[in-house]
Amino acid sequence: MSPRPRPRPLADFIEPCLPRPADKPPVGRDWLHEIKHDGFRIMARRDGDRVRLRTRNGNDFSRRFSLAAAAVAALPARSCLIDGEAIVTDQKGLAVFDLIRGHQPSAAAVLCAFGLLELDGEDLRREPIETRKSTLRSLLRGKHAGIVFNAQTSADGAIVYRQACALGCEGIVSKRLGSPYRAGRADCWVKVKNPAAPAVTREAEEEWN
Repeated sequence: MSPRPRPRPLADFIEPCLPRPADKPPVGRDWLHEIKHDGFRIMARRDGDRVRLRTRNGNDFSRRFSLAAAAVAALPARSCLIDGEAIVTDQKGLAVFDLIRGHQPSAAAVLCAFGLLELDGEDLRREPIETRKSTLRSLLRGKHAGIVFNAQTSADGAIVYRQACALGCEGIVSKRLGSPYRAGRADCWVKVKNPAAPAVTREAEEEWN
């Protein structure tokens, strides 16, 4: 019998899953809810000693977010592909985009990780979201200054959304239990934004201009 081929890492860049906008969170126990942070969407690729932090447009921000890159490099894995948001928080712990925007390095930027697509050459995209999140939480166990696990809850989505708005967060993202990871816009992810959040005002201004 020929030896089983060693798993190989996924491509350097995978198009991220994008949530469908909605006016209110989905109802029912089939959903997980997460805080939506105001930062840069990042696909963090670790392949041996090499780390790349790719934006949605494929730009490599590894040098710009050096603390996050170092944290990914220190994880106990030969290779991995992590989906997350690079953020910088204010004194209240709220992610503020003005603290991370521009073209200068952001040494304080932390990767808020919410998805794991590959680990040690194993493609996890077909695994249900709860399995992927459990594996991600285990991978991040320990102290890594530049990366944190983005907590989720199965509590009532409307309550989670109201609390997120009260804290001044950008909103929430709800993800259907049992769903695989799909690149591009997907109905299994739903985002509801806080109308008072700076991100909403900023997007409206960009559309107007």
